[in-house]
Amino acid sequence: MILIAGPYASGTGGDPDLMRQNLRRLEAAAWPIFQAGHVPMIGEWVALPVLESAGASGPNDPLAEQVMYPTAERLLQHCDAVLRLPGESRGADQDVAIARDRGIPVYFELAEVPGVTAGSTAD
Repeated sequence: MILIAGPYASGTGGDPDLMRQNLRRLEAAAWPIFQAGHVPMIGEWVALPVLESAGASGPNDPLAEQVMYPTAERLLQHCDAVLRLPGESRGADQDVAIARDRGIPVYFELAEVPGVTAGSTAD
């Protein structure tokens, strides 16, 4: 399982449309990772439904602090690697730090992920 980490809320000013665009950018890496034989994972895929089930209004809800970063930290207990996509993101930087502390490989380009073919891209 490879955690795809990068900007989600960072730089959006809380704008839901910009956050959706960022999530789509993270998701663009999912198919090449899957094709390479891995299981792609994005923290928001887990955290957002958890927030919703807790009654939060979304990622700007005060409860998000208790869910978003902790979800990624828990996921990293099960991940074999992290793909850190470009862009400023405190959460993604935390993911990289946790991965390095745990000895989990961190890739900074999709082409570095084992088995990903040269033509695969994540926009």
